[in-house]
Amino acid sequence: MMGDLSLPMLIASVLAASAPLIIIALGETLAEKSGVINLSLDGAVLFAAMAAFVVARETDSLLFGFFAGGCAGMLTGVIVGYFSIYLHLSQVAVGFALSLLCRDLAYFLGNPYSRVQGPTMLNSKLPFYDSLPSSLQIILTQPLTVWLALLLVAVIYYFFSFSKAGLCLRSVGENPAASFARGLNPAKIQMLAVLGGAFLVGIGGAAYSLSLKPGWGRPQGAEGIGWIGLALVIFGGWNPIRVALGAMLFAFLQVSGIGLQDLFPGIPSQVFQTAPFPLMIFTLIFMHYSTSRSRKQGYSSGRLQRIAGKLFMSRAPKGLGQSYRQE
Repeated sequence: MMGDLSLPMLIASVLAASAPLIIIALGETLAEKSGVINLSLDGAVLFAAMAAFVVARETDSLLFGFFAGGCAGMLTGVIVGYFSIYLHLSQVAVGFALSLLCRDLAYFLGNPYSRVQGPTMLNSKLPFYDSLPSSLQIILTQPLTVWLALLLVAVIYYFFSFSKAGLCLRSVGENPAASFARGLNPAKIQMLAVLGGAFLVGIGGAAYSLSLKPGWGRPQGAEGIGWIGLALVIFGGWNPIRVALGAMLFAFLQVSGIGLQDLFPGIPSQVFQTAPFPLMIFTLIFMHYSTSRSRKQGYSSGRLQRIAGKLFMSRAPKGLGQSYRQE
């Protein structure tokens, strides 16, 4: 127990809070596996959250809202992809400038819709809900974004590990020149990866304004999430499973901060609101250091160790952040 938060409630809260971040981080993982860094994440999340809420309110449709959020995220992907892949400009400079632009545009364009009510995604129940124990009923009563996030983890892991298209994408991220020599089109593959990843980032942003933190305003509640998503991809080793676990860890720190605030009312609330960010960074650094040592020391020949190594060990694509000019 943490304050009035029971264990089933804690698990349910962590799943709900981590779902948008998982979707965002998986979208960035998809782009970076192809060799492109999209640093516009933080602004793109806010821009997508604004667009999703505005469209959902005007159309009274959550489906249109999520689609608008995905398209808003994809728009940032078009800009990042065109300037970095085809014009060969610095991926870091383009992404960072776009992040600031999207953030300011989100606050400016969304100002008329600040603090107004709009449609909100409600929790859904499974078909066999009534036959489950009460603790499982609490845990499994979740918005659809939770199930989407968990499904994406499995789909993207399978895509990277077992599909031909995923192998082509990974080869471009490792060595675009060699991929071109084998008949692939690195620019096309990278652009598709950036657009697909940016669409997922937009869906994650929409999940904040339409589900986790309903509404729009300044602050919206998703500020800084893009930078956490970038950190998760890096310290998660570009591995979808590790990235998702890192997102759940960050959500746990956020939920724990709410419970600790009730236990220690004398401490300013701003401390608990900001504490998860530095704690998450230090935790990810520790995890990265630990796994790096394990990689250097090597695994034993046991079957479980080999499976764990395959699931959780990964490294940065060799071509990450490099501009490839086709001969």
